[in-house]
Amino acid sequence: MSESRTSADGGMETSYGFRQVPRGEKQGLVNEVFHKVARRYDIMNDVMSMGMHRAWKDALVAALNPRKEPSYKVLDVAGGTGDIAFRIIEASNRMAHATVLDINGSMLGVGAERAEKKKLSDNLAFVEANAEDLPFETGSFDAYTIAFGIRNVPRIDVALSEAYRVLRRGGRLLVLEFSEVEMPLLDKLYDAWSFNAIPKFGRAITGEAEPYEYLVESIRKFPNQENFAEMIRRAGFSRVTYTSYTGGIAALHSGWKL
Repeated sequence: MSESRTSADGGMETSYGFRQVPRGEKQGLVNEVFHKVARRYDIMNDVMSMGMHRAWKDALVAALNPRKEPSYKVLDVAGGTGDIAFRIIEASNRMAHATVLDINGSMLGVGAERAEKKKLSDNLAFVEANAEDLPFETGSFDAYTIAFGIRNVPRIDVALSEAYRVLRRGGRLLVLEFSEVEMPLLDKLYDAWSFNAIPKFGRAITGEAEPYEYLVESIRKFPNQENFAEMIRRAGFSRVTYTSYTGGIAALHSGWKL
């Protein structure tokens, strides 16, 4: 709990929770976490956010306010299970098109199944690829969204540069992520919940506590609101802002490619 957050200058590429790992090893370790939790991912988010992730995701989509046009294209990164993409499509009156990109095939499999059940497959594409090396042409998308995924990317600066590249001029970046609690009493309560309760719930839900221990620790290593905003600015984005939710447990960052 005493581990310090990384700065705007980086450090997440060798941070696997509170452990330091050699460069190049983090991605494989993170992939294994999400293979293990894919089928319980939404339950995991409920546990980690005390159910608040649903309201935060709705706030992201409200901020995006997707155009109700078939030409409107969104890239949702690290969104394998489709949670954000489904919301965006519904908010566009099922007119927008969303590409869901994830490095983890297990997560994408869950999302594709859910899309079929919701009859949203015509509005969606599922792509298995790395956020640090997007397989799209420059200027392909009107918006880039990522919810609770950026802290699991080893080279965050590279992922943000790729986000900037694939957006059209006038395109928008929206990043929803767990952040630094800003209220003195809440931070103590949230630490107690995170480090004591969440791994126990994780073991009960999935049979394993270790993935949840990593996820809790990764939140504490992620840059705070202002440092992450600076990383977004360094990637080239303009009009960078953020809004903290629930005392800073989560924050929504916004930037524009102008």
